[in-house]
Amino acid sequence: MSTQWRDLAWNGLWNNNPALVQLLGLCPLLAVSGTVINALGLGLATLFVLIGSNVSVSLIRHQVADHLRLPAFVMIIAAFTTCVELLMQAYAYSLYQVLGLFIPLIVTNCAILGRADGFARKNTPWVAAYDGLMMGLGFLVVLVVLGGIREVLGLGTLLDGAHLLFGEQAQGWKIRVLPEAYPGILIAILPPGAFILLGFLIAGKQALDLRQKRAAQQQVIAGAKRVRVTGDIS
Repeated sequence: MSTQWRDLAWNGLWNNNPALVQLLGLCPLLAVSGTVINALGLGLATLFVLIGSNVSVSLIRHQVADHLRLPAFVMIIAAFTTCVELLMQAYAYSLYQVLGLFIPLIVTNCAILGRADGFARKNTPWVAAYDGLMMGLGFLVVLVVLGGIREVLGLGTLLDGAHLLFGEQAQGWKIRVLPEAYPGILIAILPPGAFILLGFLIAGKQALDLRQKRAAQQQVIAGAKRVRVTGDIS
């Protein structure tokens, strides 16, 4: 993997993660990540729109005048969001009803518009598609991790409602992590709980980055060559 592709992957998944670093798209992230399945559904929808809009913007980057750039990008994002809505209505209607307004609100996700205007319009379609994939995966991973923590703390389960996304064959996928008598922590499945837990995730990332930076500095110091001076100094 070349340095460019590696940097794009690392930026999307970690260094410039939309949720943990850019802090974009937090409204749906906090509102619908109450379970892993809800988070996964929204994350996949966002991933699809990100890749599609990035590729489309890259393809028309030389044909759109600057004063029409943003309206054109919004129209492209809206078109792909509509495609996601229609697909969910056809194949995962129950999940679509659960996610509700937050599927159409993908149009206003600043992370998608930001990548379209800040990256896709300056790069080739393949590079733009890969950037959309990595940024979308970074957002998806944070959504699923946050949804998993909230579901365990709030309900004591994992993959509750898997049939909403994967069909009736997923009825038995539910995992009971904590005992049936577990009362659940109500705030964990409410938006304030999501806000608090996201803060812990961001703090954890910052702590890991700081630890890695300090380790790198120590390696540089330990590996520095000592200069030996001989002779008289006048």
